[in-house]
Amino acid sequence: MADVRGWARLLPTLGAADRRKVETGLVDADAGIRAVIGRTTTYHRSASVTRTPEWAVTESWSAERRRRAALAMHLEVATSSIPTALNDVVRNLADGGHDWTRADLLWCLEVAGRGHGYDDGAQLELPATIAGHLPPADLADLAPALSALFAELTARHVPAAGPRRRVVTLIGEALDRATGCRVPSWLLHHGDEFGPLVRANLGDVLAAPGVAELLTHCASLDKPAAPARWLRVLDGHLTSVADGREAVRAVLAAFVAHRRSVHDDTDRLLRGLTWALSRESDEAATDLLAGVTAVASAAPRQASGFPHAQRTAIAAVRLLAERDGEAPVRTLARLAVTVKNKAVRGRVQTALARVGALRGWSLSEVMELAVDDHGLDPTGSRRTPVGPYEATVRVEGEKARLTFARGGTALRGVPAAVKEAHADELRQLRGLVKSVNATLTAERQRVEALLSEERVWAYPDWVSRFLDHPITGTYGRRLLWETSTDGRRWSAGLPRGDGDGDGWTIVGLDGRPAPGDRIRLWHPVRARVDETLAWRERVLAAGLTQPFKQAFREVYLLTPAEERTGSYSNRFAAHILRYRQANALMRARGWQAGYLGTWDGGYDSEATKLFGGGAWRASFHHQLVDTDDPGDHDVHHCATDQVRFARSDGATWRPAPLTDVPPLVFTEAMRDVDLFVGVTSIATDPQWADRGEDRFRDYWHRTAVGPLAPSAQVRRDALARLLPRMAIADRVTLTDRYLHVRGNVRGYRIHLGSGNIMMEPNDAYLCIVAARGGAGRLHLPFEDDPMLSTILSKAIMLAADDRITDPTVLRQLVS
Repeated sequence: MADVRGWARLLPTLGAADRRKVETGLVDADAGIRAVIGRTTTYHRSASVTRTPEWAVTESWSAERRRRAALAMHLEVATSSIPTALNDVVRNLADGGHDWTRADLLWCLEVAGRGHGYDDGAQLELPATIAGHLPPADLADLAPALSALFAELTARHVPAAGPRRRVVTLIGEALDRATGCRVPSWLLHHGDEFGPLVRANLGDVLAAPGVAELLTHCASLDKPAAPARWLRVLDGHLTSVADGREAVRAVLAAFVAHRRSVHDDTDRLLRGLTWALSRESDEAATDLLAGVTAVASAAPRQASGFPHAQRTAIAAVRLLAERDGEAPVRTLARLAVTVKNKAVRGRVQTALARVGALRGWSLSEVMELAVDDHGLDPTGSRRTPVGPYEATVRVEGEKARLTFARGGTALRGVPAAVKEAHADELRQLRGLVKSVNATLTAERQRVEALLSEERVWAYPDWVSRFLDHPITGTYGRRLLWETSTDGRRWSAGLPRGDGDGDGWTIVGLDGRPAPGDRIRLWHPVRARVDETLAWRERVLAAGLTQPFKQAFREVYLLTPAEERTGSYSNRFAAHILRYRQANALMRARGWQAGYLGTWDGGYDSEATKLFGGGAWRASFHHQLVDTDDPGDHDVHHCATDQVRFARSDGATWRPAPLTDVPPLVFTEAMRDVDLFVGVTSIATDPQWADRGEDRFRDYWHRTAVGPLAPSAQVRRDALARLLPRMAIADRVTLTDRYLHVRGNVRGYRIHLGSGNIMMEPNDAYLCIVAARGGAGRLHLPFEDDPMLSTILSKAIMLAADDRITDPTVLRQLVS
């Protein structure tokens, strides 16, 4: 509030006589109170002055002396060039039986209006307190200024939450007395879009007898867990206020429909209302509570770590976990894979574990059973009549699409008649598509995470959860599974539906069904090398695109060096990564990491992710790399360091030696770290070759043409199977580290790890930014290796280098 001239200009003029009356004796009062404060300087600055023994002397002062001391301190905090946190001092002196006047309030507002206005909020403590004591008649002509001040306060989230809420409440109450407003101004105020929306649409509900008192009590809950005494008062309001329960549901339903972030004050109110809703046990209340939990926990796309209403989310997650039915499990399971905020995510996982314990399920099984089918049939479709048309929401690949037909004839786009006459139905259908796509994204992440778990399913459960399910089935039907009768000998295969409707079987490489009633997800770390190679060939020959790398998945086994270090791996240490890209990739892969920066504690970060169904945690350490420019404070690069593992032990994590880490957990964690290095290392940027004496040049040269990591080795195997099927097969040769391409102008070598190109015969670097989709119509067995597509697109371009027209490339070819 450093520049609040707008509301201050609306203040009426304070007469000279009234001004003299207010300011008389302030100099002496100032000297007296400063003497007391001066004697308290031996105490820590964070301790309240009013709680020191020296402060006790002020309690014997007369009411008038305390009044003048309060005015003197108000002048100090509002106009001093040095910010002083004197909230408690001003408030303590202002309390008591003072006969505050309109002149006192006007003078205090004038002082605050022309002062510095620091974020501790002390400059408004006294005017807010005085305003709370004055009758409506003394406030009437101050209403315009108070209204503008109130709008200024609610539009900002500073000063500190406690002082700001107190000031907002007192100023709001004074404004309400001056204007006769029935619904407290500080409730659902104009600090966000939600408050005015609710006031406009639910004005009659809010103004019903007793509702304001109920809302006020709900807004008073200071912690996520409601104390017993607070709940008793709440129950009293819900019992005595005729329209109380309706008001609670109406405001929360409006929030669910709003789906946007709210002010901190509104968040506090919604938290209390959520507790009020939890007192209802009907199914509709459970569904509404699930909706509140989902919306409160969601976050804007541009700020994924900041939920719409974090306080409400934390309380709602706990309350939802205590409800019966499928909605709580389904909602919490979806949030477990979509929420990025650490505080909310931790509570969601705790709530899911509690739900699982109560129902006899593991956390992983809770997530599995809660996958929403959105009303789709087993084929992944849902048909709905819309006027004379039939709308179909269908899962195609990994996306849901909305199509229309009439009389059995498919239509292109949405019919104009539907847009005009059935707008609400169209909006609901588009919302369904959006929800299905969100579930598909979350389910892909969940199913891939199962690769680090030792999960075994009974055959009927496997069929219902992974093959017949309209969402999960789009992934499960394209994955390799293993079946067994005794849990010791396992046979691998792909699912195949029997034509006669008898169900599903797992078909092996020999084309015959594999017997067994136990099913687990296939992983190459448990397979023989020849079996893995055979399945890669089968997947490619069948034209099957797996939802993520499985047959072509990299395998990471302990090395002798890691066995010697014991507690950590340095396999991917000492790489230089493009930090922003690396951090984004870590988050996309589900790793939680503090952001690096040039502040205390910002030079090191530890990215963590849970594996093995939450039983193991991997940690990837990385550090900020300073720039050579002292004026550049952005983080451009980071250096990689150790990977460590810890085992869950109740609420704590205990470091574990690498030899104790299950092979599935180890290989999946190391695969992610390899991905971070392989995608974001500066070695994948050919432009580094021209940076002269750049300090990272040696690293670039060493890594850009170095030995292949496991991810690049798998890429090489994929290329060995793909290239013979391509039109450029007679122009390419695959060696240990490179793809050699014979062009019509020159020859080239493309490194299989970095994708960098060297031209023959002098090994000059060639910089090409390859276009997406350069592999043309060629089938790829997986879509989560962008480097594979990049290498193929570069090879296709270079094989016909005499047709290149890009002048930046041509200049390099002839140099």
